[in-house]
Amino acid sequence: MAILRLVGARQRDLGGFSVRRVLPADSQAMVGPFIFFDHLGPAQFEPGHGIDVRPHPHIALATVTYLFSGSLEHRDSLGNVREIRPGDVNWMTAGHGIAHSERTPRLARAAGEKIHGIQSWVALPDGHEDVEPAFTHYPVEVIPQRVLGGVSLAVVAGESLGLRSPVATLWPTLYVHAKFAAGAELEMPAEHEERAVYVVSGELALQDSRIGEGELAVLASGSKEVLRANGEASAMLLGGARFPTPRLIWWNFVASSRERIERAKERWASRGFPPVPGESEFIPLPPQ
Repeated sequence: MAILRLVGARQRDLGGFSVRRVLPADSQAMVGPFIFFDHLGPAQFEPGHGIDVRPHPHIALATVTYLFSGSLEHRDSLGNVREIRPGDVNWMTAGHGIAHSERTPRLARAAGEKIHGIQSWVALPDGHEDVEPAFTHYPVEVIPQRVLGGVSLAVVAGESLGLRSPVATLWPTLYVHAKFAAGAELEMPAEHEERAVYVVSGELALQDSRIGEGELAVLASGSKEVLRANGEASAMLLGGARFPTPRLIWWNFVASSRERIERAKERWASRGFPPVPGESEFIPLPPQ
């Protein structure tokens, strides 16, 4: 069977806007290193309105922001300030602890804009959970792209389909944005132990199955499967090597042990994380 399971996105209200959350799910905790996957928008903000994700903490993961339209301003406790535009890759490694905010930039907020993209987290592997926090912005110009049989490909992270992304990863990773022309076909990369395809828009066919917008299809390992677009479609291919040690997730914290998460909770509650320059707001820990 080509599709091991089909995971549907669930609506989540983040205060002023909603996302479609795919991972983690009851039936699927991770795919390769991916432990969190949110589909943001598409949402049209009127002038004067936008996204305000206030400063919050992370440990033992890397956040990955990839936009299809619109913009976001990233600020973190290392002092980085960067505007994210479509096709850019924002990769923030939390390591032993970082805080950041994401907001609609001032000019985009004044004008109003449409925002659409993917927010994902990759867990840091054993032995790297407590690395130094870091941030790298990769502009769209350095992300490798090609067209293959009517499918436009951008390799966001990892190496696949004959292209290698410059994004530095700590674990074998598959992350590709694929835009399909109507009727176009693409053989799903088979070299990764765990693989999935998420349909951003449109519909894809896999053998006799259909994968619709907002659905994540987790695929069997090793098999050669061909994705076919029923009309124009956009999708994210994701996965990588299986994690040998299960990961726990609580709020914005990911770790291989409950003790790490408890220490992070205490540290955030006591204001032990470094502040984000230019930000004054504080989000308390959610109820236990």
